[in-house]
Amino acid sequence: MEEQSLDRQALLAAVGLADWAVSTAGSVLAGMRRLLRRSDGPELVQEAQQELVARGRIALDRVAPAAPAHLEVLAQHVVARRAASAGDV
Repeated sequence: MEEQSLDRQALLAAVGLADWAVSTAGSVLAGMRRLLRRSDGPELVQEAQQELVARGRIALDRVAPAAPAHLEVLAQHVVARRAASAGDV
């Protein structure tokens, strides 16, 4: 009996999730239609794209190991050259 109850709860949760996804998609599409009617639509799309790229960078920085900063790499090269030239004298 408990197994049926868990199955029913899982089914209800899945149906609820699907209903939420459909209603959210409908809201998103309505919002997109409103945006397309605006005269500044292309600028809004460009800003949204830039924001998504920035968010993507932030998300990757959180999970991916960070590469050394460009200036840090240059500074390490300078230190290595100075050390090499000091050894030549």
